[in-house]
Amino acid sequence: MIHVKTFVCNPYQENTYLLYDETLECVIIDPGMYTGDEQNAVLKFIAENKLKPVLLLNTHCHIDHVLGNKFVFDTYGLLPQFHEGETYVLNAVVAYAPQMGFRYEVSPLPEVYLPETGTITFGNSELELIFAPGHSPAHLCFYSKADEFLIGGDVLFYNSIGRTDLPGGNHSQLIKNIREKLFILPDHVKVYPGHGQPTTIGFEKQSNPFLI
Repeated sequence: MIHVKTFVCNPYQENTYLLYDETLECVIIDPGMYTGDEQNAVLKFIAENKLKPVLLLNTHCHIDHVLGNKFVFDTYGLLPQFHEGETYVLNAVVAYAPQMGFRYEVSPLPEVYLPETGTITFGNSELELIFAPGHSPAHLCFYSKADEFLIGGDVLFYNSIGRTDLPGGNHSQLIKNIREKLFILPDHVKVYPGHGQPTTIGFEKQSNPFLI
């Protein structure tokens, strides 16, 4: 069984996720840790629970989701993994971070890029890849069929959707992917978004004003 731990990080109130199972192997998704306190909170949780970080994943590469990539690499030796189509998004962060007032420790690049479909394994667990661009050009979501949850990044939120006015965004593409790739999941699947509170597929089908 996969356990999900959430840390709210950086001025964007981004959700950083740790996933781990009974083997104590751990996956870090979208590390947004910016301050020393935010970094220490993640370190402390990993140490106290005797977890072994084995993967660093990014749903996409906007600044708020990659601020902690370099810290994770320096601490645990993990290179990020994301879809290759997000590379230029990551590379752009160096230029715009200072304009936004951020001190950005430059993220390393992957040795392994993630495909549009397939699975990722850690411990005794498996995550399915769901390719859902629209908020960003090559956004991935991570779905646990066995434990009935989705790490959704900035695709679908509680009663909202990801913004599409940033470079590489496409509103119609985002709506299409939510309807055709996320809304086919069971209604009770819990969605852990990149910002804000969790929701479920069924709730968003019934009440999301952008999708009904």
